[in-house]
Amino acid sequence: MEYVVIAFFCGLSAGVIGKLKGSSFFIWFLIGAVLPLLGTIAAACYRVEHREPRRLCPECGKVQPLYVQVCTRCGRDLEWPDEVIAPGGSRPQTPAARWPAS
Repeated sequence: MEYVVIAFFCGLSAGVIGKLKGSSFFIWFLIGAVLPLLGTIAAACYRVEHREPRRLCPECGKVQPLYVQVCTRCGRDLEWPDEVIAPGGSRPQTPAARWPAS
């Protein structure tokens, strides 16, 4: 019985953290309930969706995260863009301005 309570609250904490980072509450709840402490740690280390750089699909014009390789609206294969949209902004930037060469 104690395990069920611990699993529920760890799932709840992972779900809330995942939702705050822009992901699915239900999926993170399941991960946190199945892997009590590891799920919560994984949700805390997961990327923040609204901070990801974005790009425009040249065919349909849908704004996609930069890591998407196929447009979810029209199905076109997306090449590496010449310009990216900064997180939280609407002005495209060149990739060199976003990521300096190392």
